[in-house]
Amino acid sequence: MSDSRNSEKTYFVNPEQRGVIPIKEFHVSKSLLRLIRKRPFKITLNNAFPEVIKSCATINRTDTWINNEIETLFVQLNKQHYAHSIECWKDDKLVGGIYGIAIGGVYFAESMFSSVSNASKIALVNLVARLWKTGFQLLDVQFLNDHLIQFGAYQIKKTDFKQKLEIAMKIKANLYSIGSTDEDFFDCLSEFLQTNTEMS
Repeated sequence: MSDSRNSEKTYFVNPEQRGVIPIKEFHVSKSLLRLIRKRPFKITLNNAFPEVIKSCATINRTDTWINNEIETLFVQLNKQHYAHSIECWKDDKLVGGIYGIAIGGVYFAESMFSSVSNASKIALVNLVARLWKTGFQLLDVQFLNDHLIQFGAYQIKKTDFKQKLEIAMKIKANLYSIGSTDEDFFDCLSEFLQTNTEMS
């Protein structure tokens, strides 16, 4: 992280309480479910990673922890197939997205943005559905906020997180083990939501 967009210092944070989102017990509100069924956006994977991270740093923010060094490093990690983004498009315009790092069966979500209503929510639920379908076991969001809590995010102790991390890192999960067209995303999301509803 960094203290601001223009800061030249970057540092690692290891909080005592870690925010995670339960993949299998992800909560989708009825209003979001209705919106999802309307398919308001086209969904893609890694089609605009540099644009997503830049938008996360600049859209609807007065400042950010994503400085230029972090942005450059993550673009390189994307080229090396470690960092990934889910994008939402409206009329061929990028309107929302989320990015993070995938290692083993863990996805470390870093940030998301939305330039139109609900685009970041749609990006997140598509990410979670894809993680579920491709065998990921742990979704790390570092810190909690009200936006994440509505989806079922909660905190665990650092020691418990490290235990879960050690197990999940050994899993060989692959975001690309299923197709990545908009239709593939919708099919995956529909299956996830059906399973999610049956379990609730």
